[in-house]
Amino acid sequence: MSLRFEWLADHLQHSDTYAAWIHRQFHYEYAEQPLADWQREFAEGQTNGDWRCLIALDGDRLLGGAALARADLALRPDLGPWLACVLVSPESRGQGLAARLIEGIAEEAKKRGLPRFYLHTQSKQDYYAKRGWTVLERFHAWGNEQWLMVRDL
Repeated sequence: MSLRFEWLADHLQHSDTYAAWIHRQFHYEYAEQPLADWQREFAEGQTNGDWRCLIALDGDRLLGGAALARADLALRPDLGPWLACVLVSPESRGQGLAARLIEGIAEEAKKRGLPRFYLHTQSKQDYYAKRGWTVLERFHAWGNEQWLMVRDL
């Protein structure tokens, strides 16, 4: 395995695939947004700063990614930036890739001089709590309980 971490902006041939993974995994968030619209928004987000995404590659095979998003929760436009779009392909899970991607995004946020960043999750609060995130609040969205979390950088 020749694992490497790269910015999606430098490998845009993977953008539509990754956007489709996100659209499918977090379908409840994208119920109102057609896949093609999300793919276009996500691809544009690689250059305009809305969805700066770090990806894990094995050769040219996409394994997963995570994004530093300008805005990721319409209910909280006052907060940001966000850790978003964290996803590792099912066959690549269990190797610590998500943790490495998250740390890559944290490093990028630190480089930008950001004091903290946020995330929201429906079920992975324990995973994030073990990695330095604290719960700010719980809220209801997309028909389920959600967790809003923060991590100081």
